[in-house]
Amino acid sequence: MQFTQSDNFFLMAGPCAIEGEEIALRIAERINTITQKLNIPFIFKGSYRKANRTRLDSFTGIGDENALKILQKAGQTFGVPVVTDFHDAAEAEMAAAYVDVLQVPAFLCRQTDILVAAAKTGKIVNVKKGQFLSPDAMQFAVQKIRESNNEQVILTDRGTTFGYQDLVVDYRGIPVMQSFDVPVVMDCTHSLQQPNQSSGVTGGNPAMIETIAKAAIAVGANGLFIETHPDPKNAKSDGANMLHLDLLEPLLTKLVRLRAAVKEL
Repeated sequence: MQFTQSDNFFLMAGPCAIEGEEIALRIAERINTITQKLNIPFIFKGSYRKANRTRLDSFTGIGDENALKILQKAGQTFGVPVVTDFHDAAEAEMAAAYVDVLQVPAFLCRQTDILVAAAKTGKIVNVKKGQFLSPDAMQFAVQKIRESNNEQVILTDRGTTFGYQDLVVDYRGIPVMQSFDVPVVMDCTHSLQQPNQSSGVTGGNPAMIETIAKAAIAVGANGLFIETHPDPKNAKSDGANMLHLDLLEPLLTKLVRLRAAVKEL
């Protein structure tokens, strides 16, 4: 995992879902320009399908193969690795043909068949910590992947259920999960979701993204995960908790300075 060897943190960033080729490439190009300027290793992210939706009429995708080809094109165009999530063991090989990192969603992080299928592709596997699990419990997800002959594991914290309609981040989880000898990422946008709203559309609190990100860097997170969009209000998925693309460069600039200061401590 070359991108984890940098002195800087690495960044997984992109839209929540692939909405179309033009907007995906525009977002990827903008993030790539920013991260090259700041010397931040960049992994472009996008979901080829959104399987976990509250309402039946929610946007789920533009077609699996179409979206995966767009992800692949973004990676090839800008020379960056690409990550996407998958939701069924049978889809692991399909997704792995187009991306460099397979992501196991938080709600599926205990599903042995999904973890094993991801491991067997030989790709890097990023497992999101379930909102319902302690950081300690994630050692078993790591074990399942390693016992399936894949040592390339990343763990991502995305908050823990707090009541019925909120999440809270326990930053003790970062060093706990790093003790399993894996890079640990903080998901700065999904950890600010406000699920189970009466409207059937997940809410969010994007004004707190900077707070979550700063704290994660201060604690020593290896990477950050940020969903971003040039028009979050009109994004087709998770617009309520995405960072406006125009705010990404000033945020990352602050975080690079913070990372340098933390390294001096």
